[in-house]
Amino acid sequence: MRTGYTLNGRYRIIRALGEGGMANVYLAHDLILDRDVSVKLLRLDLRDDPGTIRRFQREALAATELVHSNIVQVYDVGEENGMQYLVMEYVEGTDLKAYIKDHFPIAYQEVIQIMEQILSAVKMAHEHNIIHRDLKPQNILIDRNRVAKITDFGIAVALSEHSLTQTNTVLGSVHYLSPEQARGGMATKQSDIYSLGIMLYEMLTGTVPFEGETAVSIALKHFQSEIPSVRDIDPRIPQALENVVLKATSKRPADRYTDVESMAEDLKTSLSPKRAGEVKFVPANDDDGETKVLPASALSSAPLPASAATKSEPEDSSAAATMTQDDSTPAKGKKKRKKSRHPRRRKFLLAGLVALLLILGVLIGMAIFKPQMTSVPSVIGRKEATARTELKTAHLTVGEVHKTASSKVKVNRVVRTEPRSGTQLKRQSAVDLWISTGPKRFKLGNYQGDSYASTAAKLEALGFTVHRESVHSSSVPAGKIIQQSIAAGKNVVPANSDMTFSVSTGSATVTLADLSNKTKAQAQKYATDHNLNLAFQYAYSTDVAKDHVIKQSPGEGAVVHEGDEVTLTISRGEQKADSTSTDKFSVNVKIPFDDSSDESDAADDSDSSSSSSSSTANLVQIYLKDQDHGLSSIYKQMTITADTTVTLPFTVAAGKSGAYKVVRDGHVIASDNHVTKN
Repeated sequence: MRTGYTLNGRYRIIRALGEGGMANVYLAHDLILDRDVSVKLLRLDLRDDPGTIRRFQREALAATELVHSNIVQVYDVGEENGMQYLVMEYVEGTDLKAYIKDHFPIAYQEVIQIMEQILSAVKMAHEHNIIHRDLKPQNILIDRNRVAKITDFGIAVALSEHSLTQTNTVLGSVHYLSPEQARGGMATKQSDIYSLGIMLYEMLTGTVPFEGETAVSIALKHFQSEIPSVRDIDPRIPQALENVVLKATSKRPADRYTDVESMAEDLKTSLSPKRAGEVKFVPANDDDGETKVLPASALSSAPLPASAATKSEPEDSSAAATMTQDDSTPAKGKKKRKKSRHPRRRKFLLAGLVALLLILGVLIGMAIFKPQMTSVPSVIGRKEATARTELKTAHLTVGEVHKTASSKVKVNRVVRTEPRSGTQLKRQSAVDLWISTGPKRFKLGNYQGDSYASTAAKLEALGFTVHRESVHSSSVPAGKIIQQSIAAGKNVVPANSDMTFSVSTGSATVTLADLSNKTKAQAQKYATDHNLNLAFQYAYSTDVAKDHVIKQSPGEGAVVHEGDEVTLTISRGEQKADSTSTDKFSVNVKIPFDDSSDESDAADDSDSSSSSSSSTANLVQIYLKDQDHGLSSIYKQMTITADTTVTLPFTVAAGKSGAYKVVRDGHVIASDNHVTKN
């Protein structure tokens, strides 16, 4: 189906996601609900069978009943131009097959967690009498939050009529096929349990138990060969955990778990110390009714039937009768009979000897020309040099050497081999090695200014331990990261790393006190203690002493944030009748923001886990001289985070001048000792 095609006027095809044995899958966008979905179209060669179409529709509709967090939800079922389709939940992530390849070896606890999700979903399906029939890692999707979701319910059941073969190909993956399905029998709930056991085997070992050149050869192994021991590949696997694999993959369905709930309960406790001494599971060895072929030796050593033993009696009796009838020449007759029987025996003996020699010749020839075989030794956990020596001793060579991260195997030691240990190979065959580079490392980014919630969630999902320290800041929005304890660019092992973030809570709030009748110095101290900025106005007053606060704006009880400005009106005292005229004017002064000191501080203390709001602000103090102020006291104090322009009001006697001085972080950056009107 081409990109851009709109199915049923609703689902616009974006791109192909994959092709399977029964259906093709596409990513599409639901134009009505405005969401991405997966669209699965029944394969062309199955669309012409009315029976298959009916079953597809019936079972697909039944699949919509399976609402479970670990099952890909079916949203819609339909048909267009003869095309049968399913619309399902789109899971952004990967399938379990690729997940095993990318993350192997997987921690046992994580293996159990993934399997518990899958078992929970299969349990619900079985309760609805729906058998999947095609459980395999390719049908298990793992999303970005490591949630497992089973797909292909419905189709697998709908095509049950083709339970074993379809156009001479095995339906589903033969690597996960149960013995009864491989024989052509009907699939049951125990068939799904067998497939689940094979999947558990693969997650523990990184490979499937049976390989072969053809699907038929693999299918034969499923009902003829015993499942290889996972402990032979990884001896650290607890026996209780191996027993789950062995019981789930028993040849006879009766020897397997009765239901997936029993398997889940057994798996849940498989790592418990209480089961440390558990013996290896051995299924009952009952006759399953298969036809047996007896060896030739059994036939040759078996006693002859009575009818065969008496078959030669007439000859003997007739011979005896002949001897009694001719009494005149008994010796001559006996001699003739003996001579006539000896050549026949010699012929049989000679033929038997020739056959024996031929058989011996064939056996000797097979022994001489049969390739010499050897077994791959277990070198997991060995140093590379030691592994090479052991492989050489086993008459094998080292093939490609790969590097892979591992949290369970020490650095520079063997994580796994391919083929795995115990595999029979011709001598001098190559064995590939995977060498541990230690736990997987993660390169930290610079998270300053990022949202704490999303950053912490991302890092915790990777295995980090994340801590939060709340810090008030007037320059950094609430919820944003101010500082991180581990520097950006550093490569660390997530499981061994604690990250502490200093997170802004925004500006702290201040409930203003009553500053009336306070001295200017007292008001400035209050502002400094509460990180407030002050602005002053002046007025004559007969009630309030000179240099005391007449009023404030905002008033008493108002709630402001740190860094906000409060305007105070200061008393000049009583106005004298003969006071000289004054000039009133204002001067605008631009104060540039300087971040160079912050950068040098950050370089000197890059690993600091704490910070204050001043790390991204300048402290500015302004001194003003006019009729009401002197340069010895601060006129205004403020913090800035960018270039700022302030307006300075002057009141000077006619013909006189004023002055100002601006100090930024302890350094004078601007001053003027002769400020006049115009």
